[in-house]
Amino acid sequence: MKPDVNPETVSDFVDMVFRSGFVVVVGRPNVGKSTLVNRLVGRKISIVSDKPQTTRNRVAGVLTSQSAQVILLDIPGFQKPRDELTIRMQSAVDGAMDDADGALFVLPANEAIGKGDAFIALQLRAVGVPTIAVVNKADLVSVQTAQQQLQKAAALGEFENVMLVSAKTGLGVTELLPALEQLLPVGPKYFPDEILTDRPEEWLVGELIREKVLAATEEEIPHAVSVEVLEMEPRSDSDLVDIRAAVYVERASQRPIILGRGGQKIKQIGSEARRDIEALLGTRVYLDLLVQVRRRWRRNPGFLGRLGI
Repeated sequence: MKPDVNPETVSDFVDMVFRSGFVVVVGRPNVGKSTLVNRLVGRKISIVSDKPQTTRNRVAGVLTSQSAQVILLDIPGFQKPRDELTIRMQSAVDGAMDDADGALFVLPANEAIGKGDAFIALQLRAVGVPTIAVVNKADLVSVQTAQQQLQKAAALGEFENVMLVSAKTGLGVTELLPALEQLLPVGPKYFPDEILTDRPEEWLVGELIREKVLAATEEEIPHAVSVEVLEMEPRSDSDLVDIRAAVYVERASQRPIILGRGGQKIKQIGSEARRDIEALLGTRVYLDLLVQVRRRWRRNPGFLGRLGI
């Protein structure tokens, strides 16, 4: 015989349930996945660029509230492995999809929803996790266009919710977080409350530098560039942090492109990166950038391991 249940007690228990888990963030290039993750986390943990394949690692953004801990997994895009780098990038995608308790499927408000989006929807269907579809960049289109995009997004699959957001302005982001929490099972906290990402500061610093390199260079450079923080130490006699980092390219002809005439481009890259690094670390920074040729680094497993890829 089942015991008597007080409805009020059940309601209190439901309110006290803590949910936790991993939500993989997917979408085709340049739909604003990393920008949305940064907006949700409230801190820049993933670099942003209009160049494809900007994200090379699985980066976890941790959102902790009184009722849940949502771990957003910002991952590289789906791709055909061509070298050791892209093999590892696809492995990061596969691992994240296997670990996922839910998914956040990001689509554009300002571009046609097409075959690339349908392909990703198919992959999500195969994984079988509850998914929220969000149409991002709502700030760039009219209300009528936004509604049309929402309808097209909804037609791609059976989603828990289809929402309109703008990662740039914050539109709809406050409503998105509780919806993400409801995707997750009951579980423990995986990270302490103060942790916002699983990535160390040295790695984040290297990514901020790479972001500025991508912004300052043309199509030839992005896939060929990597950054390694060689030293990062607080200066004993002041509040400065000394950072020495190497910007690697694959060919000697690419080095002068990064340096620029008279070293002006690398100075610009360093100046812009330093501002973001100081915001990250909360202290003044002296940044020394080296530009070095590292041939075929994308095919070198040991070197990729050094870079944390």
